[in-house]
Amino acid sequence: MTAPASPDNWAPTACTLPAPDRPLRAAEFDALFATALRSVHRGSRTELALTLTAAPGRAEVVRDLVRRETECCSFFDFRLEDGDPLRLLVTVPETYAGVLDGLAARASRAVGGPA
Repeated sequence: MTAPASPDNWAPTACTLPAPDRPLRAAEFDALFATALRSVHRGSRTELALTLTAAPGRAEVVRDLVRRETECCSFFDFRLEDGDPLRLLVTVPETYAGVLDGLAARASRAVGGPA
């Protein structure tokens, strides 16, 4: 069972990223959302689609960020669809739907939606 997620604390207890590094990782997602996020779509409790503005080098930045996130939270499945716009598809097992809730709320807050 995972800890309840919130936009400010969405890392589950299963995350292996050292606690002092978690705010830095969250800040990386926040920076990506602030500069590139166009829309957030929740397909289901276990699926999230993020539409990002394409820009030179952005796909590589996103790939690096999600690669590192998968290293510490292996339950995430990230798939980046190249193009303009970029689409980042995020899925998790049902057990981790609460973690996806937190990520979705954080992203929604960045585009001015309900947190």
